[in-house]
Amino acid sequence: MTEAVIAGPFPLPAPKECQEQWIEAVLATDGVNLPRGALENVAPFIADPAETLGDPDFQGIRRLKATAVRRIRTDAGEMLVAVVRMHGVGGVLWGHNERISSIWRSVADPTVAQGTEKALASVRPWSRTDDEGHEQFLAALESSAPNRQALIMDAEDAADALLKYDRLRKYDLGEDLVLNGQQEPGMYVPQYIRLQDDPEVDSEGNRLYPDAYWGWMAVRGNNRTQKRQSIFRLTSGEVLAGVPAEKLGRTEGGVVCDPQVWLAEFSTLLNREFAASEEDLDPKTGARAHRAAAIAVVEAHLVVGTPTPQRLYRIVQMSNRRDHVNPPLEFDAVGRSRALGRGVLGMYVARRLMDEKSAEVLSGLAPIRELPAATADMTVSELRDKRSMALLQTLFPTDPLKRHLLQRALSENPPSQLKAAEIHQRARAWSALTSESYPRPWNPRIAEIFTTKIRDGVTLSERPLPELLAAADTDPDAFEELVAYRAVHWLAAFSLVEPDRGSLDGQEAIDDAGARVTRERRTVTNVLQALRHERKRMMAVGVLRSLVAAMDDGDRRPWRVSSNGVELQGREMTPLWFDMEFPKELGTRPRNTPARRPTPVPPSTPPSTPPPTPAPAHVSAPAPLSIPAPAVPHGVPSVPGAVGVASALSRTGTAPAGVPVGAASGDALWARAEELIQGMSEGSAELRQTLGQLLDRAGSPPLGRGRADAAVRRINQTVARLRELPELVEMLAEQEPR
Repeated sequence: MTEAVIAGPFPLPAPKECQEQWIEAVLATDGVNLPRGALENVAPFIADPAETLGDPDFQGIRRLKATAVRRIRTDAGEMLVAVVRMHGVGGVLWGHNERISSIWRSVADPTVAQGTEKALASVRPWSRTDDEGHEQFLAALESSAPNRQALIMDAEDAADALLKYDRLRKYDLGEDLVLNGQQEPGMYVPQYIRLQDDPEVDSEGNRLYPDAYWGWMAVRGNNRTQKRQSIFRLTSGEVLAGVPAEKLGRTEGGVVCDPQVWLAEFSTLLNREFAASEEDLDPKTGARAHRAAAIAVVEAHLVVGTPTPQRLYRIVQMSNRRDHVNPPLEFDAVGRSRALGRGVLGMYVARRLMDEKSAEVLSGLAPIRELPAATADMTVSELRDKRSMALLQTLFPTDPLKRHLLQRALSENPPSQLKAAEIHQRARAWSALTSESYPRPWNPRIAEIFTTKIRDGVTLSERPLPELLAAADTDPDAFEELVAYRAVHWLAAFSLVEPDRGSLDGQEAIDDAGARVTRERRTVTNVLQALRHERKRMMAVGVLRSLVAAMDDGDRRPWRVSSNGVELQGREMTPLWFDMEFPKELGTRPRNTPARRPTPVPPSTPPSTPPPTPAPAHVSAPAPLSIPAPAVPHGVPSVPGAVGVASALSRTGTAPAGVPVGAASGDALWARAEELIQGMSEGSAELRQTLGQLLDRAGSPPLGRGRADAAVRRINQTVARLRELPELVEMLAEQEPR
């Protein structure tokens, strides 16, 4: 090596004896309990490891300096990290990063091993057997991959997914690293990856590649790791599984897997390039070495210990969640809700309110069949249901202690004062985690179907799914449990319903005759109310059974059903068919709640009003109840029956004779509400027609800018108030007996 190369900004691996001293010092530090092989893998990347070592003690043992060690506590437990200066090319993108993990199928899906696309491999705590035959867990993770190519492709898929999320930034992260270096350290956890297939061999029978790899996975700083490596023109797959020889300046082919070897050659190549070129940071014309100089060495936090190694995965994930539940690097809708739900599960485990295996299954890290309550003869639909209902009761517990802990974990109001937004947040977490058991995730807003009555928790009948389905057509409780807690996810899994997107225009669909049909906008709650409609009970039960049969038959498309619930095999359900069979109108009134009318009073019998009781001289008599007469738009028919009570109240302030005051007041208020809703609907249609006529008129605009702005402001204010009304009406429906 020339002097110019040695003097460059890119560090070569420290001498072997220095690396060995650093490894021994790390292992001797209090709280460190990771495998030696993990440290041997990362040691070549540590720039000047001696600077992190303290002085020898009276026994001559050296440890890490106090300034080079930090303890981090999370709701799932604590961990120990070593603060180091690492070569900028180090680290590996992690597919289990929660912002991108949804691009893979989950092992929580019972069908994932049945010829489907690949799933993200389960991560387990690393363990070994000690001299006495006992299993010993250390602070590292372990997984497997089919072969080396699959291992590399996982890293490439993770990089592609990260690029999509990186577009949310308001600046170019890569160029910021080139100009300013890396300001925030990343966090890395060791993971051991075994290959399931035997590696390839050469003509003499020697293995071309190792059969297992250590990698330091980016728990925090995946984007920074990816951008740094792209500036160096390497990939995470190459850092993990070996760098092609041509990228090291060699003329022969092949792959160099030992980081001690390839990193030395790579840094030497960069230092030569740095010395031979002028500084130019332009991405098109600048030399790689100059563009990478600011990130030649970066600060990194290496996870080296934890008192609870079996929970290490949950602990490191918890430390990263808080960074990404809010902008600018927030999760997408599915990732954010899954992260919140997994945070709750980690908190339960740390509090010893849930066993680790159950938490792994509910988090999506282990197959459902590993649940203690799962049996070998359960079908796919039963397994999915078992996990989803366990998640529901986990996020909406009846136990006061769990409700209090949820308040702390999710920063909610007290359990008795939960707001609708906080209930929706939990429901989205339940929905997003449930979708891991299905081939594709759906929008978790699909589960925003609960009112504040659920704040006290969910109590299920614990009846098996087949029993509920068998009894649903005659047992109202079984039917209601299926509709209230299962139907929405089954429908979403087959794209038959989706949450209201807030668009004023309906979606177009193609009917059976090939014509374009505009679908009506409707809420998910309206869909469920339509299923509950008494006239559609048999058909609704048939739909639920058809959805379950489709799941158990390889997640094929479900078949339509007849009016009496019989499957019409070969005729697929579509969203348009569902909307036509369970129209929006059926979901606008609670099931089994007929409109109440006041007892009619014969015309010949005048109302009898008891004489008023004189008020004491020092007390003012209360003013009579005054309800303003409704202003009915032209052309809007009056509401019969109950509206008459409202009119009577507006005129006299009292209820008609023969009608109980309490009941009349409730009927009158609802009649008034119905009248206003009808008038609002008809008025909005007439307003749209009128505005259209104004637009069609020839000549100059009919109103000035000021009048238009005032009208738009009034309309926007009205729309804002209208958005609150559907939930209020649904809350009234929930209060009715079913």
